[in-house]
Formats: sequence, structure tokens, C-alpha cells
Amino acid sequence: MRVDCETWNPQKELVSCETRLFISSLDPDTVTDKDLNRWVRHHWQVENCLHLVKDRWWDEDKHYLKQPGLGECFSVLLNAALSVLSWVRKRGDSMTKAAEDFLHVPKKGLRLLGLTKKRS
Repeated sequence: MRVDCETWNPQKELVSCETRLFISSLDPDTVTDKDLNRWVRHHWQVENCLHLVKDRWWDEDKHYLKQPGLGECFSVLLNAALSVLSWVRKRGDSMTKAAEDFLHVPKKGLRLLGLTKKRS
């Protein structure tokens, strides 16, 4: 499948034009172009929502861990942290805002996870 992507600025000037190619094992007689478009958009939604946060905010790509296995451990911990943040953040808050809240009051995060005793 071929997807042509154009990016326009607010002044209605063409900024960039890219062609992206996708490979699929789907039968072209059983899938519509709208289905394919939805799947492509979903792919980029995952890229923008997850990997952008991991790469830009937590600089996952810049971490270099020399000992074998540590990179995988770091990735697992990062994924776990993002999962917890997405689970506990308030509706409308960004992941950054949620993480900063817990950065300043770590006991709040531990309490939400059930890792501290409640005060009597």
C-alpha cells in the first residue's frame, strides 16, 4: 500500500510531501481502502502517543547500558512507569503532568499503588 502524506503550514503553504509504503498480507478483495487508512492512522497514533513520550520525554534512545540485559530491564521499567501513569493520571492531564505530580510527592504514587500503609 502506498500512502502520500502532505504537511501544510497555517499559511496554506506545502511544507513537506512524503510517500510511505506499507506491506500487508491482507486480501485486497476483503479489505477496503478506508480499513487500510484506519490501520495506518492507528499505527501512527501508537508511535505518537507511546514512542514520542519514551523518546522525547524520557530520552529512551539516548540511554546506553553496557551490561547485557540492563537495556531490556530499563525498557520494561519504563513501560511499567508509563502504564501506571496512564492508569492513575487525572482525566485531561498529560503524562508529563502526572509524572511531575508524583515526582514532587512520591508517597502519593506509592499510596495509589498500595505500596504504603494508610495512616490511622
